[in-house]
Amino acid sequence: MTIPTTLPRLPALRPLAPAVGPFPHATFVEAVTAFRGEEADVIGNDRGALPITVSGGAVRIAGHPDLTDYHSPLGDRVDAIADALAGMIGDGYALELDSLPEEACGPLAAALADRGVAVHIEEHTVSAVVPLPDTLEGYLGMLSKKQRHEVRRKRRRYEDVLGEVVHEVHHEPDWAFDEFVRLHRLSDGDKGQFMTPEREAFFATLVQLDGWRLDVLRVPETDRAAASLFSFSDDEGIYLYNSSYDPGLADASPGIAIVGTLIEQAIAERLPRFDFLKGDETYKFRLGAEPRPLYRISTGTAA
Repeated sequence: MTIPTTLPRLPALRPLAPAVGPFPHATFVEAVTAFRGEEADVIGNDRGALPITVSGGAVRIAGHPDLTDYHSPLGDRVDAIADALAGMIGDGYALELDSLPEEACGPLAAALADRGVAVHIEEHTVSAVVPLPDTLEGYLGMLSKKQRHEVRRKRRRYEDVLGEVVHEVHHEPDWAFDEFVRLHRLSDGDKGQFMTPEREAFFATLVQLDGWRLDVLRVPETDRAAASLFSFSDDEGIYLYNSSYDPGLADASPGIAIVGTLIEQAIAERLPRFDFLKGDETYKFRLGAEPRPLYRISTGTAA
């Protein structure tokens, strides 16, 4: 098996699970496997397909879980996928299929069970999803009184410290991308070490693909950003993939301010959900998120 430059056998089908953003599709799978130097292949057929990697005696869905928030087969049938996985199990491989929403986990596990494969299913993490109403007032009404006050207070604080809120949306590796990278590298500790040249190249690849966006808060009358969000949007929602802000402007709460403005953007764009993606950090649920469980299908230790 060799590392492909493309995945020509991954068909352009909708994911089996709804609202999973870019993660199951060929362009993202190509970007993330190339970044990690992983070998990838595709199993299934033109009704249902799944990109996989094989290492250490285990079959996994292509796209490392630290970088890929949702996994899902593409297409509306999992028969050929289950046939291929059952055959690999028969050859001595184990399964470790993670980050599956219920809508993908259920059919895949059932198809494997129909083929005599005993699987273990466990919830291993959650994503945090805000169901969006039609208006900003409706969204604020979803929050507790204390949290509504806090959102408004931090917006006023931002304006008091930095002036007018200037929200911009960019779709290419331009000034906003340079600021996204710069703000990462201003951070202390592990976050400040996160944006290696290799990760910068990975994000530069993503931002040039359809649907990816950079939302920034520009400090008024300057060429500096106070905060930046790296996201993906489609007709099912906005998916917040990564963020950075200027720690020197922490008194203005730019991180919370930009999340609030992006939620406003999502409502204005008539999108049905704002997805914080993986992680159960408290602030997400204070901002109206609900947990979406993600499951792992496994078959035990590889032979």
